[in-house]
Amino acid sequence: MLSGWFLWFILFWVALLIILMSIGGFFMFRKFLKRFPKEDGKSDMDWEEYYLEQTKHLWSKQQKELLEDLVSPVPELFRDVARHKIAGKIGELALKEKAGDITEDLVIRGYIIATPKRDHKFLQKKLAERKVNIGPYEHLFSQ
Repeated sequence: MLSGWFLWFILFWVALLIILMSIGGFFMFRKFLKRFPKEDGKSDMDWEEYYLEQTKHLWSKQQKELLEDLVSPVPELFRDVARHKIAGKIGELALKEKAGDITEDLVIRGYIIATPKRDHKFLQKKLAERKVNIGPYEHLFSQ
């Protein structure tokens, strides 16, 4: 039978592996749910792709740089996913409003709507650094 420090070493590794696999499984399951089709036959990720494809010609270099600057506080590991989700929401707003091009206003509104409420303080800080008046967007932060 195991005893002493080796027993504790094995128990530590078993617990660590279970925790790490649970965390990884959680994120994999979330990704699976985003790919799962809804009642309209398209998944959330399919709609993001659709909106990006329909509006990619509306993006100017300046607005792409603004989006890149706004997602810079997101950890590098998750930045691509965040950028894709936010750009999809901006594209959705642009199509709903029949916008001729993507504006700074659309980028900011889409970013606020696409991000969880817990991340709004980081966005407000980033907008303050860029000297953007957040007054017109206060109602979106409270939703």
